[in-house]
Amino acid sequence: MSRQSLSIALTGSGGSGVMTMGNMLLEAVAKAGWYGIMTRSAGPQIRGGEAAALIRVSNMPIESHDDSFDLVLAIDPASMGRFVAEIPLRPDSFVISDPQGGRRSSSLPESPAKVIDLPMKELAKSVKGGRPNMIALGAIASVIGLSETSIFAILKTMLESKGADALGASRTCVQAGFAAGADLLEFNTPQMQQDTDTQRWGITGNEAAGLGAVRGGVRFVAAYPITPATEVLEWMAGVLPSVGGVLVQAEDELASINQIIGASFGGLPSLTATSGPGLALMTESIGLAVCSEVPVVVLDVMRCGPSTGIATKTEQSDLNIALNGLHGDAPHLVLAPSSITDCVFTTQWAVHLAESLQAPAIVLSDQSLGQTRAIMNRPADITFMARRSVPAQSAGYVEENYTRYAIGDSGVSPMAIPGQPGGQYTADGLEHSQSGAPSSLPEDHLAQLDKRQHKISQFNYGEHWADIEGSGELAVISWGSTCGPIREALARMRDQGQEIRLIAIRLLAPERPSEMAAALVGVKRLLVVEQSHSRQFHRYLRAAYDLPDETRVLNRPGPLPFRPAEIMARLDDWGEGTGS
Repeated sequence: MSRQSLSIALTGSGGSGVMTMGNMLLEAVAKAGWYGIMTRSAGPQIRGGEAAALIRVSNMPIESHDDSFDLVLAIDPASMGRFVAEIPLRPDSFVISDPQGGRRSSSLPESPAKVIDLPMKELAKSVKGGRPNMIALGAIASVIGLSETSIFAILKTMLESKGADALGASRTCVQAGFAAGADLLEFNTPQMQQDTDTQRWGITGNEAAGLGAVRGGVRFVAAYPITPATEVLEWMAGVLPSVGGVLVQAEDELASINQIIGASFGGLPSLTATSGPGLALMTESIGLAVCSEVPVVVLDVMRCGPSTGIATKTEQSDLNIALNGLHGDAPHLVLAPSSITDCVFTTQWAVHLAESLQAPAIVLSDQSLGQTRAIMNRPADITFMARRSVPAQSAGYVEENYTRYAIGDSGVSPMAIPGQPGGQYTADGLEHSQSGAPSSLPEDHLAQLDKRQHKISQFNYGEHWADIEGSGELAVISWGSTCGPIREALARMRDQGQEIRLIAIRLLAPERPSEMAAALVGVKRLLVVEQSHSRQFHRYLRAAYDLPDETRVLNRPGPLPFRPAEIMARLDDWGEGTGS
């Protein structure tokens, strides 16, 4: 079955209800049996500025947006100007615009699309308590072939708590929008193969990461809200109590990281979620977790940097700090999910690895993954949970002569829980002997450095370190959210008879040289794709692995995503000597 999809952009100024409309439309799409994604785009104001809901629906699971948009609905035409670069249009695309919506002439003339008037504000004024976004919702649903009944069901679910008057006004506006949409245009909507028997989940990457953490055994979370990671905390705050867990909103990022280190030292798998500025503040304490061998998970939902950067836009530029931002030789784990579904698995695996290896794990998500809502098939249930090595006991007492940092074959020493009789030891940021006593002896320093490095380097990570898809002499290597458009590009090229390999790295640290060598067997040409300005991922690959001589890079900073056609064009141009 070939993929058929439809791409819609909804834009408006702050308070126009664009995101509400987008969520309702996506919910209706899910109930109709389609797959879909919705990404959010907002200005630097975060609240009160322009907003756009970018939606794609399909008859098959999707991980990225298409090359361009078929339809734009601009409640406030002036707001569309903020998102022109993020909403590529074609001459056969349509823009439905409110003629009373503001500085129209400054935002729409450069668009190649056909512009159609819809007086949303005027229609809404004719309804007591009416809102233009509900007029727009009805019009869009009508144009793309959704039923009034399905939209009314969504309104009842999402607006009933606001009272009968608000629900009634919204129904009336939707009806008016449906009537207007029927006369608006004849839109060639793709015929979706609707499969309503398959269970669909509507979930964001941030929620999926939270689910993975809970499945992995996390029962304590401390965090300070920060865009775009806050939704992780909001979701987990509601879920943790149901599994016996606790979430604490700390006063800042320094408190957050130190609180989860304390909770984990006490025996409870723990996590914090943050973004780049918060991760920068946490690095000293993550080093403490390395030295004291206390397992913690830090979920970094990346955004444009440096400093405050663009808080509402996506980028992959925290790679360097995640890999190398700790002072001293501080081996730790760095992982990255490559899709919204994979946010569940990768975060769950990170908890498992952190607990098993008694080491901090940094999980690199980003705004694109974290704040995108997807209609997808239910993620598989993975059985592994956190398993921490604990000392042997006899009659309630820890074995005699317990040595917390004893050096053994695996490098992982049993970790006593505070209060266990016989399990007392010192744990701090000072270098120490095997017993935990502070030591400045060079032999103790070398022994503990070797121990901490050995335990994460020698561990058997199995096939989870990366997803290897396809075959052929030409390969693409990437990580994180860039893998979505790459997968679609390679699927299109395979349909054209071109076989290309994808290496999507999930485990960034520690490096896996033998596994990478096996993944690159037969590869003569390699394209590195990343969303950073200074080619951080390419520099990492060159330092850690042997790459083919013919290796090229496709990179740019955020916030603009890669498009499948862009990936295809770079691969097609390979033989002409373009790109570097």
